[in-house]
Amino acid sequence: MAVDRERVAELVHELLEAIGEDPDRPGLRLTPQRVADAYAEFFAGVGEDAAAPLAHTISVTRGPAPETLPSGAVMLRDIRFRSMCEHHLLPFAGHAHIAYLPGEQVVGLGALPKVVEVLSARPQVQERLGEQIADTIAGSLDTRGVLVVLDATHECVTMRGGRQTDAATVTIAARGELADPAARAELIALIGTGGR
Repeated sequence: MAVDRERVAELVHELLEAIGEDPDRPGLRLTPQRVADAYAEFFAGVGEDAAAPLAHTISVTRGPAPETLPSGAVMLRDIRFRSMCEHHLLPFAGHAHIAYLPGEQVVGLGALPKVVEVLSARPQVQERLGEQIADTIAGSLDTRGVLVVLDATHECVTMRGGRQTDAATVTIAARGELADPAARAELIALIGTGGR
């Protein structure tokens, strides 16, 4: 579903009038179209299939062959993401850390950031975003467990209200074997130390 840029531009023009500004003054004349273009990018994930990047899996078996699965987790750390909080339409941004315990399939590591990108390009709340990422990976791959940790700052916290400029929000979503806090402790430690 494509964002209706023309309608967004009209509404931004009206919003500028509603806050007492002159949308036709030189500094604001192009603002409605700029916002429409930005919103088309910010909300590009609306209606998109987040599982599509995971469609190309590699089936492997356990054993001594070179194509064997790892017995431990596969982790991709520090995936940058940004989204728009659905409560105030203000941005939040940070890092996603994803780990999964493969079943009989692995996926190219580049697919994981694409899942994050699609799901974060929608009006969101961080708690649900992490759950959706975990559900998409667990539902699309034959995993024994999935862990998603999101660490983000929210402009609705830093720019308004309490104005806590250093506050960050961390959420955890886990499935399967990694739903057990003891089972995921090593992975949480690796995220916190940068794996060093």
